[in-house]
Amino acid sequence: MKKEIPLKDESLDQTFRMYEKKFKALADERRLHILNEITDAGEVCVCDLSEKLHVPQSKLSYHLRILMDAQLITKDTRGTWSYYKLNHKEMNHLLSEELCCLFRRG
Repeated sequence: MKKEIPLKDESLDQTFRMYEKKFKALADERRLHILNEITDAGEVCVCDLSEKLHVPQSKLSYHLRILMDAQLITKDTRGTWSYYKLNHKEMNHLLSEELCCLFRRG
């Protein structure tokens, strides 16, 4: 009897890895505070975030990098300062019916 090797859906695995990265970025209270500040301000300088959240810039940079790697925020560098904005397209996608459809059946 011939054994069949089940086919693995690589595109589905890739999709799940992408969402895992995004949800891991959101699964931290400090990063949620950062996102809230960026949302309220529309655009915020890293220097203002550091002062407002009482977080050393080195720690703040770590959290901002995770949010950027997850594509939840964008960065614009002007001179020596970096300014961050919410990536509305990605955030809206995470909060959309489209994501829910991956797990919703009839």
